[in-house]
Amino acid sequence: MNQFRAGLLLFPGLTQLDLTGPYEILARIPGAQVELIWKSREPVRSEHGMELLPTCTFADSTPLDLLCIPGGAGVNALLEDVQTLEFVRRAAASARYVTSVCTGALLLGAAGLLKGKRATTHWLSHDLLTEFGAIPVRERVVRDGNLFTAGGVTSGVDFALAIAAEVAGREAAEKIQLMVEYNPAPPFDCGSPELAPAGVLSAVRAERAGGQAKRAEIVARVKRGL
Repeated sequence: MNQFRAGLLLFPGLTQLDLTGPYEILARIPGAQVELIWKSREPVRSEHGMELLPTCTFADSTPLDLLCIPGGAGVNALLEDVQTLEFVRRAAASARYVTSVCTGALLLGAAGLLKGKRATTHWLSHDLLTEFGAIPVRERVVRDGNLFTAGGVTSGVDFALAIAAEVAGREAAEKIQLMVEYNPAPPFDCGSPELAPAGVLSAVRAERAGGQAKRAEIVARVKRGL
């Protein structure tokens, strides 16, 4: 097959698994070239301190087959960052697939790319999708045309496998899944708000309330400007 160019947005304060999970899968697609894209080539620190190195910049990024926007606390600042929003719109305009993981969907929304589209994001921010004119869907991976959005963090692996099947065929995707031994068997049945014990769910909501309120304020400002 021809080369498949995927570009993942790298930014300060991102959740590294939002990026590295899909990266591991996408990089295994035959003929794939995966870029980590940011404003400069300086190392970028994730929300918990892991340093990641961009491979190209907004300025020198060439047209992509796939654009992927990860999420994390750092996405808040990008919702009003003109340079990043301009890059996302430009890259998305020519991409075969426009994708996000977790709260990366909010950046797609801020760029005006979710209007009238079915989409998902992390459960804590799911209700914010409507602020961007999206149709929220509580599924792990949601497709609407060439738009693929994945829910929280680990769902990025699922979305990337779906892309692998789309691009290279089911057998190729299954080979990748087998090679990375993706066969989840978590020790607790607590991976979604629907499954979590009430006490755990309420505790997480309380711990995150301040951050979610701040994010909602930013989204409201962005909405007014769209």
